[in-house]
Order: sequence, then structure tokens, then C-alpha cells
Amino acid sequence: MSVVQPLTASPWFLAIRPKTLPASAAPVIVGTACAFGDNGFTLLPALVALVGALLLQVAVNLANDYFDDKHGIDSDKRLGPIRVTQSGLISPRRVLAAMVLCLALATLAGLYLVMRGGLPILVIGLLCIVSTLAYSGGPYPIASNGLGEMFAFLFFGPVAVCGTYYVQALSMGPRPFIAAIPPGLLVAAIMNVNNLRDIPTDTEAGKRTLAVRMGRGRSSVFCGLLVLTPFFMLPLLFLTDLMGAAGFLALGSSPMVLPIIKDLFHTRGPGLNDTLAATARLSVGFSLLFAMGLC
Repeated sequence: MSVVQPLTASPWFLAIRPKTLPASAAPVIVGTACAFGDNGFTLLPALVALVGALLLQVAVNLANDYFDDKHGIDSDKRLGPIRVTQSGLISPRRVLAAMVLCLALATLAGLYLVMRGGLPILVIGLLCIVSTLAYSGGPYPIASNGLGEMFAFLFFGPVAVCGTYYVQALSMGPRPFIAAIPPGLLVAAIMNVNNLRDIPTDTEAGKRTLAVRMGRGRSSVFCGLLVLTPFFMLPLLFLTDLMGAAGFLALGSSPMVLPIIKDLFHTRGPGLNDTLAATARLSVGFSLLFAMGLC
């Protein structure tokens, strides 16, 4: 039986998925906080990095919508939010054109960052663009072969945090590398909850996500570890002098953890949409409080 989802917003609003954007902004904020704490904060590169990150996130969302429809992964049995291509709300050609436009605008932002940061930023920018297209497209889609969580961690953790830090401070130290781990893990947790919800439909469509490969039980345990580990890292950061006592402000987001973990083991299907939203709120809340402490 298909899941009926009411249309409550404009098609392009649904396609862009604005609820995902704060999670892409969070690592940029953490990287900027590290730069601020190391007296390397520079406003314009920080703003351009934020704009670039948001544009890449929108491009990923559009690519996911377009390629999942093209590969027959999305159907009327979908448990998550409505997809504009599969539902016919926007034509595939227009979704593809919007994705290309977002990538072009992100490239323009990236050109400024490359002029400031040089070769390291050029390499990061090229990797981001390739990964945006390879996430759902290409001969070996990242999202369909159990690699989504790993790439979410890498690109929303070390790549985003360290890249943001470098274009401001024009140097690199241990603090941004370690501080990148918590936001990366939490974005990977968002990905895992999404895939946990979609195990039945992904299995039917032949999409071999990590959740499909691990099964519901082990995937729930794995996601719980992704959610909890950032909190256990706070004492390590403090004891190694990479974070002051103010970094423990991030503990203020801890009340959100237990309901999420409970849902991972007891909620199925569309009910996990609320868990997905709660995990996204945890990611943003932890990262903002963590960034305040790093400053």
C-alpha cells in the first residue's frame, strides 16, 4: 500500500529540502569557531564558505531527487518526504537544470576560496563537486552501495570544518581536525536514520545502503553510537587542551538523545520521519553550542 503524503509546500520548496540546510551549515560554523578561537577568523571567506556549503547541499538534494527517479528507486511506496521528480511535480529536465545551476553558483563561490586558499581548496572543491554527482548518479552511486554514511562523515566533518578553517586562518592545526569529528558523526547519523526508515523500499528497489546491509538491529545500534560518541569526545578535547571548559556547553543538547535512541529501536516506517527531524535538530543544536564553546 502506498503512503499518501499531502502537498503542503511549493514543489521547489520540497525539492530544495530546506530542513537539511542547517546540517550543512553546522560544520562551517564549527570551522569558523575554531578559526575564531585561534585568532584566524576572517569574515568574507567564512561567509563565502557558508554560501558554497548551502549551494552544494541543495545540489545534492536535487541530484538525489533526479537520479533516484531515473534509477527507479523512488516509487509511490516511498516512506519519506515527497520527491518532486517521481511524483511529477517538476519535470526531470528542470530538476537537472536546477542542480547544474546550483553547482555553477557553488563553483563561483569556490573560485574566490581557491584564490585565497590555493591548491588545497581547489582539491576540496573538485572532490565536493564529484561527490555531489556521484552520491546518487554515475555507475557506482555512493548512496546505493553502503557508502552514504562514510561520505556524510567525511564531507560534513573533516572536509567542511578543516576547509572552512583553512580559508580563514591559511594554516592548519590539530584543533579543527578533532573538532570536525562530532558534527561529521551527527550528520552521518541523520543519513543512517533516513536509511533505517527506508530499509523495506530500498531492499525492494535493490538499493544496498548500509542499513540494508546491516539489518535493522545492528543499524539501530550503529546509529546510537553515532549519536552518543560526540558527547563522549568532549572530555577528550578538554583534557588535550583542544577545547576550553566552555565547550561543555554542547551537553545542553543531550536531552534530545534518549528519545532518538528509543525511536531507533521501537519506531518503524513513516514514524521515523520525526526521528529524522529530531536527529537533524540534535546535529544543529550540538554544533552551535559546541561552536560557542570553541570560540
